[in-house]
This record gives sequence, C-alpha cells and structure tokens, in this order.
Amino acid sequence: MTRIRFQRSLDDLKEKLLVMAGLAEQAIQRAVEAYRVRDLSICDLVSRSELAINRLEREIDQSALDILAMEQPMAIDLRFILAVIKINADLERVGDAAKSISDRVRTMESMAVADLPVDIPRMAALASNMVRRALQAFIEADPEMAQSVLSMDDAVDGMNRAAHITLAQVMGTESHLAPQALNALMVCRSLERVADHATNIAEDVIFWVKGADVRHKASVDAAKVAAAQAD
Repeated sequence: MTRIRFQRSLDDLKEKLLVMAGLAEQAIQRAVEAYRVRDLSICDLVSRSELAINRLEREIDQSALDILAMEQPMAIDLRFILAVIKINADLERVGDAAKSISDRVRTMESMAVADLPVDIPRMAALASNMVRRALQAFIEADPEMAQSVLSMDDAVDGMNRAAHITLAQVMGTESHLAPQALNALMVCRSLERVADHATNIAEDVIFWVKGADVRHKASVDAAKVAAAQAD
C-alpha cells in the first residue's frame, strides 16, 4: 500500500510538471506571435502565463521536497525527483524568456515596422521544437529522443550567431533601423536561451533514465581531442 501511495505521488508530480510545460511552451509561441504581429494583447497573455508558471514552480518544488522528506526514495525514483526539480527550474526560465520577448514587443509599440534580414519565426520554431521533443522524451522516458535534442542545439546557436552578425551590420549601415535591430537581437538571444533550457531538460531525462551525466560532454570531448593533437 505504501508503494502505491508513493507511485501516486510521483504520478501527481509528473502531471503538475507537464501542466507547467504546456504553459511554458504556449508562452513562447504567444510571445513570438506577439513579436510578429505587434499585438500587445498577446503580451498580456504571456504576462499572465508567467504568473501561473511561477506559481506552479513553487508548488512542484514543494511537492518534490515533501516526497524526498517523507519517502526517502532510492535509485531511479530518486533520480526522477531530482530531474523534476531541475526541469522545473528550466521551464520557469523558458517562461522568463517568453516574458522577455513580450517586453521587447512593448518597447517596439511606437517604432515603425522594419523588414529585417533575420528569420526569427524559424529560429523560434526550432527552439520550440527542442522544448517539445525534450518534454516528449520525459513523458516517454526515452533517452534516445533526449539525445536527439542535444544535437539540435548547434543549429540554434548557429542561427543566433548569424543573426547577431547580420543585425550588427544593419545597425552599422542603417542607423534609423538600429532600435528595431537591437530588439530583434535581444529576441534572438532569448530564443537561444530557450534552446539551452531544452538541452538542459534533455540532459536531465538522460540522467533520470540511464543515470548518466552528459552535461558539458561536448566540451570535454573537444578538450580531449585538442590535448591529443597537442601531444
């Protein structure tokens, strides 16, 4: 009976996290749409979502801590709870990124619409897809799907770097578009952070299911290659 109650607590914890995940993913989609169409009413929806996300973050953390205190789980159950706590924090930061984008939209209200040479909707779609796949990996306890998310991060990083170069050129050559270009640059930075949080979530799924810590693995592998080449 105790095990049944414990499993029910884990299921409830997972359900709360998935509700929060849905809110975070929706917030990013709304924020990008607000940027695309310059609609402040959508920004208001993002702000309300952030309040709900913050409230859920506190609830999930408290529930996870209560389970740790009362049940003292071991092995994979312990890793699951630790992963939930970390994923919870990353989802809250996804909500923060959405709020940051919507704040940029508010600052652009009085600015003329500019056709900038950067594809923010495409970058947003890729970052959102990373979040969606990372969460699907969590739902299905699928480390292979989580691993695929890690390989997607380089594409978002590359798009962010290219956007920075392009927008810096716009600011340098077309000074009248500098405010719009700067806001676009900040939006790209927020989307790059969303992709980073998706990567973190995927890493936490791998840790939960396989007990493997893959954080910074690419950096470590690159360092080993460099050391071998130096020898």
